[in-house]
Amino acid sequence: MSEIGRRLVHVSGTALPALYLLGWVTWEQLGILLVVGSVVVAVLEFIRLQVGLDWWIYRELTREYEQDNPAGYALYFFSMTAVAWVFEPYVAIPGMLMLTIGDPISGVLGSNDASTGKQAGVLLVMFGVCFALAWPFVDPQASFPVAVAAAGLGALGATLADGLKPVIAGYVVDDNLSIPPAAAVGIWVVLALFG
Repeated sequence: MSEIGRRLVHVSGTALPALYLLGWVTWEQLGILLVVGSVVVAVLEFIRLQVGLDWWIYRELTREYEQDNPAGYALYFFSMTAVAWVFEPYVAIPGMLMLTIGDPISGVLGSNDASTGKQAGVLLVMFGVCFALAWPFVDPQASFPVAVAAAGLGALGATLADGLKPVIAGYVVDDNLSIPPAAAVGIWVVLALFG
């Protein structure tokens, strides 16, 4: 499958926060749905990595470096589940959208590995997209400057998580795992300090 195909699958995850935004599920129900999805994903990844699961979808959608490590889709689910349970919707939803929409846009424009960062132009686009995704959801009780700062710091966190891939104990921290918490923590810090 082409890289564009992978990115379209990535964007399809927007359906999860959309369930809440459209009023089809409550925040608590979305959290439960994400936990159920994470459990299913964890079981599938355990079978794939420990027993062997040679499904077409894994051959098409996983990258070479994911053959012996948890695949990006699992990290994607785990990080969205974590922010949904830790933060309020106005903090978590932007982090989720930065992963489901911002990351694929950035990925189409340029990619990087653990040894290099993304190009400045790609990072600038990622920041702009993430800021635009955060802005509508920032706490409506926050003043204009605080809302701008919260959206900006959240977007900066997501941009850094997307553009730099730290290596911890020999393992590359995938941006599917790091974008939502980096964004949500940035938003939360500003709102907690100044909101």
